[in-house]
Amino acid sequence: MVAIIDYDAGNIKSVEKAIQRLGQEAVVTRDADLLRGADHIILPGVGAFGDAMGKLKRYELIPVIHEVIDRGTPFLAICLGLQLLFEESEESPGVPGLGIFKGSIRRIPDTEGLKIPQIGWNSLHFPRESRLFRGCNEETFVYFVHSYYLKAADESIVSAETEYGITIHAAVEKENVFACQFHPEKSSEVGLHMLENFLDIRRA
Repeated sequence: MVAIIDYDAGNIKSVEKAIQRLGQEAVVTRDADLLRGADHIILPGVGAFGDAMGKLKRYELIPVIHEVIDRGTPFLAICLGLQLLFEESEESPGVPGLGIFKGSIRRIPDTEGLKIPQIGWNSLHFPRESRLFRGCNEETFVYFVHSYYLKAADESIVSAETEYGITIHAAVEKENVFACQFHPEKSSEVGLHMLENFLDIRRA
């Protein structure tokens, strides 16, 4: 069973439909016992960093997220979900993130000819091998919607990068935790392939 964490964030339904399209059972939930029993967990999200952390706290999901990650459950964070895994965001000064990884979320700098937020398709570069991107070609195009980007403190966890005026850490991977700034559930067949790769990963 794939558990999709429900904390009133946007984009949950499209993730649920993508998992179902792959023939897997998807449950949208904030129930701690269901999350503990899941084979895979996805933390999606579209919205503001501070608001999202407030809702995770209100629904008492923060300790559960740490617990399932520590237990080795395959965990995938998408878009805002990726940002929440880190320590802080310029979008919401003073609001701590989950702190699973070290690094900060920064606003994409203004660059002539580029609109913020970045909305649309952009290509990925893979600086190292990743289980999530197995079978994906270099310069694969995926769909982004974001105004803030990740700057990871430990670049060894960065599994994909993209260029949008600057180099953006577009995905990370460490042990059982995977995260991408882009939306695999909105990235056509290549995105479904990435989700399928994630579902093939077993508990550590």
